Amino acid sequence: SLERDEEQPEERMEVIELKEILADAVEKLPEKEKMVVTLYYYEELTLKEISKIMGVSESRVSQLHTKAILRMRGKLERIKSVI
Repeated sequence: SLERDEEQPEERMEVIELKEILADAVEKLPEKEKMVVTLYYYEELTLKEISKIMGVSESRVSQLHTKAILRMRGKLERIKSVI
């Protein structure tokens, strides 16, 4: 079996490309969805904490989160179909 370091210049590039694609997808989200994704995944806040910051209900934050994930998933699916 290959050592972890030996196996992957291509794999490493794929991870870098994927991170760039995801960062681009987050950038293109509507403002409120982008804020939820940023606070949840980058700042690691809870939905409850985010709801206080944004001044909306926790269920609204959850809804924004779901919409953002579906939007980004759709973008990834379109990219995968092109590749």
